[in-house]
Amino acid sequence: MNYLSELVGDVVSSLLRNKLRSLLTMAGIAWGVASIVLIVAMGDGFKEGQRNNMKQLGENIVLLFPGRTEKQVGGQRAGRRIRFTYDDIRDIREECYLVRRIIGELQTPARAVSPYNSGSFTVNGVEPLYSRIRTIPIGEGSFLHPADEAEARRVCVLGDNVRKQLFAQRPQVLGAEVALNGLPFRVVGLMPPKTQNSSYNGLDSDKIYIPYSTMVRDLPPKDANFRPGNVNDIIYVPASLGEWKAARNQVLRVLARNHQFEVDDKGAVYIWDTVENTELVDGIFVSMTFFLGTIALVTLTLGGVGVMNIMLVSVTERTREIGLRKAVGATRRRILADFLVEGILLAAASGLAGFAGAYGLSAIVNTFPKSDMFAGLPVNGGTLAWSFGALAVIAIASALWPAWKAACLTPVEALRYER
Repeated sequence: MNYLSELVGDVVSSLLRNKLRSLLTMAGIAWGVASIVLIVAMGDGFKEGQRNNMKQLGENIVLLFPGRTEKQVGGQRAGRRIRFTYDDIRDIREECYLVRRIIGELQTPARAVSPYNSGSFTVNGVEPLYSRIRTIPIGEGSFLHPADEAEARRVCVLGDNVRKQLFAQRPQVLGAEVALNGLPFRVVGLMPPKTQNSSYNGLDSDKIYIPYSTMVRDLPPKDANFRPGNVNDIIYVPASLGEWKAARNQVLRVLARNHQFEVDDKGAVYIWDTVENTELVDGIFVSMTFFLGTIALVTLTLGGVGVMNIMLVSVTERTREIGLRKAVGATRRRILADFLVEGILLAAASGLAGFAGAYGLSAIVNTFPKSDMFAGLPVNGGTLAWSFGALAVIAIASALWPAWKAACLTPVEALRYER
């Protein structure tokens, strides 16, 4: 305890003897640490915001849309239109072990009429699993049940904008009847307001969801090429984020076999892979964070150089003291440790002040309303590791040379020194 008090006293004495230089040095280290904390937190905030934005569409989903072949294969001409079917989905479920969940989706426009109003909306025929894959929240009631699909019941779930159009602000909507192209459907679920920046065939709030089997029977798309069992698109979730490429290859092999096209035919299937997109966006933010963090690290290094200069001045001013201590028995290791700890304390105090300031600023920013693409300034364990790791390296590096110089002084040279 006495030893630590003496070291703190030495640090304070050094600061008082070099007031202006000390303040500038401490400010440089504090700003360097604060910059690292804020830059890393800002990068994490943008990455988290992007992920939250993609979760509105669905978490880690891959969307497949049928296209046209670009290559000839097996006697089939190029330019053939590919049409997905539920046989594809069943085959993928059975054969592709790297796929966790998969569903199909069928869409058609329809005229919806309630006792109060009417409008034209997109109707989606889906399985009950759809809400878990596509992130469809339910504010009242529930989403479709397996029995609804199995029995082809005439039930529906309304998006928030659909509910407002058909029922305005009337409270009793669950159980009400809505006519879709003249056929009665009972409302079993209502979506809450949903912010959505990404879509592929319209916003979820503007849609009506009914069982797929019901749609094939009652509301088939008005397409001359439509056949029962067709789907507009396929959505799946890979079993492992680390094997998303292998999962995609498994799916494409099944589709290529079923529809007779080459696996590498880019035009046959259009792919929107949110897992791949997230990795690309994360890579961009990591690169930006690394670049800006390097600039902050340079600032911190300059602060460390200032600490080294202060310590060198302190060694010079205390040369005779060092000589006297060595003459009465102080070892080189003890002198080295004293000055090393003194420099580290100086850098650590400045760094902690910078971290406290950055953490406080982050806390204030996080209380403000945030945009969909920015999740604030989260200060997590990785940020702490970055900032304190850099501070530790700079603190030791800046104090090591002055401490070594002090430890190498001989008692005779030190006692003969005159300023």
